[in-house]
Amino acid sequence: MQLNKVYSVKTIDRVAAELGETVDRIFDLAIDMETEDGVIWVYGPGDERVIAFTPFGVENLRELIEMDAEHAR
Repeated sequence: MQLNKVYSVKTIDRVAAELGETVDRIFDLAIDMETEDGVIWVYGPGDERVIAFTPFGVENLRELIEMDAEHAR
């Protein structure tokens, strides 16, 4: 049995601020990420929901940002 070792997640707003990116850009990069890539949806009351990232997910986003920047050159 594999144990889940996720001990914390950060919301998309926090990750965007930490990485110096807009929430929209982070969302666009993360939309194709899977749970195995470190992204999850957190559901609140009613229809409230927010995308969040594990530490592994934040690292994957950093790589996606770098790849996207290289592609744009």
